[in-house]
Amino acid sequence: MAASEEHDSPTEALQPVVEEEETKTFKDLGVTDVLCEACDQLGWTKPTKIQIEAIPLALQGRDIIGLAETGSGKTGAFALPILNALLETPQRLFALVLTPTRELAFQISEQFEALGSSIGVQSAVIVGGIDSMSQSLALAKKPHIVIATPGRLIDHLENTKGFNLRALKYLVMDEADRILNMDFETEVDKILKVIPRDRKTFLFSATMTKKVQKLQRAALKNPVKCAVSSKYQTVEKLQQYYLFIPSKFKDTYLVYILNELAGNSFMIFCSTCNNTQRTALLLRNLGFTAIPLHGQMSQSKRLGSLNKFKAKARSILLATDVASRGLDIPHVDVVINFDIPTHSKDYIHRVGRTARAGRSGKAITFVTQYDVELFQRIEHLIGKKLPVFPTQDEEVMMLTERVTEAQRFARMELREHGEKKKRVREDAGDNDDTEGAIGVRNKVVGGKMKKRKGR
Repeated sequence: MAASEEHDSPTEALQPVVEEEETKTFKDLGVTDVLCEACDQLGWTKPTKIQIEAIPLALQGRDIIGLAETGSGKTGAFALPILNALLETPQRLFALVLTPTRELAFQISEQFEALGSSIGVQSAVIVGGIDSMSQSLALAKKPHIVIATPGRLIDHLENTKGFNLRALKYLVMDEADRILNMDFETEVDKILKVIPRDRKTFLFSATMTKKVQKLQRAALKNPVKCAVSSKYQTVEKLQQYYLFIPSKFKDTYLVYILNELAGNSFMIFCSTCNNTQRTALLLRNLGFTAIPLHGQMSQSKRLGSLNKFKAKARSILLATDVASRGLDIPHVDVVINFDIPTHSKDYIHRVGRTARAGRSGKAITFVTQYDVELFQRIEHLIGKKLPVFPTQDEEVMMLTERVTEAQRFARMELREHGEKKKRVREDAGDNDDTEGAIGVRNKVVGGKMKKRKGR
C-alpha cells in the first residue's frame, strides 16, 4: 500500500502503489451518491489510482501528500472529498486551491463546477492578467471555492476590503513543486499565516523536492503519503523518438514532420516566449493552423488559444512550459520538443500531454549539436535509449527555400508587432494583440503545403 504514515525522515522512500481491483467505484471509496452521479455525467467511470489511494483517507479527515504523475486524476482526488465535506457542512469560502499557472486555475474551477453543478457550488478564479475589480466583486459574493495563483491572492488579501480566509476549512496546493520553483515561497508563507491552523491540507506534487518537504513540514499535520509512481517514467503507449539535426535546419525539419504526420494534432514546445511566437508566425505563413500560448500573452489571449486548440479549430499549439503540466487537453496526437527542455523532469511533463487516458501518441525531440548532453540526461532519467525518427533528408532540403522565405516574413511580423505593442503601450497602457500579427502575409507565402504524392 502506498499510503503510509509520514515519518520524521524527510528522505523516506516512497513505496509504489499495489494494483487495486478493477471493480472499485467512487461509491466504494465513500463518495456520496449525488457526487457519484456527477462523476458518471463527466464520464469518470472508475477512479484512478491516486483517487483510490487519497479519497478514503481524505474523507476520514486526514492531511494528504499526493505524489502522482501528470494526467493521473489529481484534481478529482482533492475535489471530491472537499465537495463531500461541503455537502455535510455548507459554508462560504470553504476551500482554497493554490496553483502555479492561470490556465490550471481555470481548469480546476471548471472541474469543481462540473462536479458540483447539481448542488450549486460556486467558485472564483483569482489570477493575474485579469481585472482586479471584477475579482473583488466575485470574492464579495463569497464563493464556496477559491482557486488562485499565490501572487494575486495576496494582493486581494491585502487590498480587497472585507475579504479574508479566516473561516477556511480546506487548503490544497496543487503542483506544489512548481509553485515553489516559480519562487512563490514568500507568498505561500504569507497565506499560511492568515488562514486557520485548524484546517485540512492536501499537497499534490509530481516530485518530492527539498522545498516541497520543507513546505510539507510547515503546512501539514501528521499527513498520509499517497504515491502512485515510485520513479520517473513515461506512459507505455507513448512512442518516443529523437532527431539529431544541425541547429540551422530546425525550422525546415519541423515543417517536414508536420507534413509527414498531417492530420494529427500537435503540441510543439519552445524554450522562450519569443521563439514560440516566431515559430507560430513561421508556420502560419506556410498555411498551417498554428496558435501560440506563452506567458507574455494577455490572459484572454491565452485562454482563447487554449480553447481554440481544445475545440480542434487549430491543429498545432506552440507553447512554452506554461502548458507542460496539468492542462487537460485530451486529443494531442504528437508532442514535439522543438527546443529540448533544460530540466530533464520537464521532458516527462511535456510528453505527458499525449498518450493520455490509455490512448497512444508520439513524442519527437529535436537534438542539435548544442543539446547532446541534455538529451543524454533525459535518456538516463527515463531509463531507455530512444530510436531515431526516420526522415528523408533530400526531401527535407527541398523545403528550404519556402521555409527561408517564411522565416523572413515571420521576423518582419515579429518586429512590426513589437513596434505596434510599444506604440499602444505609450498611448493607452499595455495591450497585447498576440494573434493579430499572425498570418498577415499568408497570401504572400502561399497556402497549405501539399503532402507528397504516394504518401
